[in-house]
Amino acid sequence: MLRKLLVLSFFFWFLFAQGQPPAGYYDNTQGKTGYELKTELHLIIAENHVAQPYGNIWSFFEEHDVKPDGTVWDIFSDCDFQFGHPDDGGNQDNGFGGNIECEFFNREHSFPRSWFGGNLDPMYTDIIHIYPADKMVNNTRAAYMFANVDNPTFTSQNGSKLGPNVTPGLNATAFEMPDDLKGDLARTYFYMATRYEDQIANWVGNNPNGDLLLNGTSDQAYHDWAIDLLYEWHVNDPVDQKEIDRNNAAFQFQGNRNPFVDNPDFVCAIWDVDEENCTFSTPTFDLKNGVSIYPNPATNTKVFIDTKQPVDEIKLYNIAGKLVQQIQPDGNSTSFETSHLKAGIYLIKLSKDQQISTHKLIIK
Repeated sequence: MLRKLLVLSFFFWFLFAQGQPPAGYYDNTQGKTGYELKTELHLIIAENHVAQPYGNIWSFFEEHDVKPDGTVWDIFSDCDFQFGHPDDGGNQDNGFGGNIECEFFNREHSFPRSWFGGNLDPMYTDIIHIYPADKMVNNTRAAYMFANVDNPTFTSQNGSKLGPNVTPGLNATAFEMPDDLKGDLARTYFYMATRYEDQIANWVGNNPNGDLLLNGTSDQAYHDWAIDLLYEWHVNDPVDQKEIDRNNAAFQFQGNRNPFVDNPDFVCAIWDVDEENCTFSTPTFDLKNGVSIYPNPATNTKVFIDTKQPVDEIKLYNIAGKLVQQIQPDGNSTSFETSHLKAGIYLIKLSKDQQISTHKLIIK
C-alpha cells in the first residue's frame, strides 16, 4: 500500500522526533519490519504497563497538560479552564452541567471506550489516549470516528468540527480535530493498534462507529482508508516538544510509552506506507542517532557534520523544500561554508545505504 503524500512533509521528521526512552528500550526491534515489528513493540509496551486509578488522571492533567498561562491544555476547545474542583474555583467536571462550551473540562477517551467494551482496564485508564477536553464538545464528539469533515454542523472555539466526512465511499458523520493536533491523534491511534494488538480484533461489533475504523484483524487493525488518513496526519503534523514531554510523563505514570512518538518511522516500517520516504534504521547502522551538527545555530561560519560512519550523500534544503546545496561527504567529518546562506531554517538530509536522516540547521 504505497501512499503518495507531499514530499516536503517528510523532511520535518527529525526536528523534534526523538523522545527519551531508557537505553535499550527498543533494542529488540532491530532488524524487524512489518507486523513482526508491531508485535515486538506490543510486547515492549505491554510488559510494564500498570493501569492507574481513574481518579489519578486529574493529577496527571494538572502536572502535564498545562498551557503556558497555567490553564488547561484542552484538545477540543480554546477555553481558559482552571484546574481543580468547582468548589475550589476550578472547572473540573463534577458530574453536572457542561451544556455550554467552556464551562467544564473532563477526561476524553480519544479512542472511545464504547469501542473497546466500556470501563475495562487497562484501556479505560490508559493515559496515552486520554486527554483533557471541553465537556460539551466531548459530548458532541460522542463516539464518532475522527476524519476530515465538510460542511460541519458544529464547530468549537479551537476549530474542532462535527459533520459529514469527506472520505469517498464512507457515508458517515465524523469529528475533525485542528491541524496542529491531528498528528498527536494519529500517533495515539497507532499506539492503540499496537498496545492492544492482542485484543483489538475482538472489538468489532461493540459500536457501529468503531466498526467504520476497525477491520477485525490484530495486525493491520484499521481499514485502509483509516491507515491512509492517519498516516497523512502523522506526517503533516510532526511530533513536537509537548508530545515528547507528555510521552515521557506517561512512562513515569503507567510504565509504558508511545513508540510512534519516540520513533515516528515505526509507522511506515509497520504499515508499509510511503516506502520511498521510510527512514527506519537497520541494525547495521543507526544513522539518525549517530549525527552531530555544529555550530547550530550558525552565523557566517563553517558548519561541521560528524557521523559515526561515512555517509553516501549530504543535501541542504531550504524551508520550502528547494535544494540549496549538494555537499560532498568527507569521511566521518564534513564541513561546509554558510556565508552565502540567508538567515533562516534549513534542513540537512543525510543518506547511507538507503537510510535517510533529516536534521534542522538554523542560520542567523
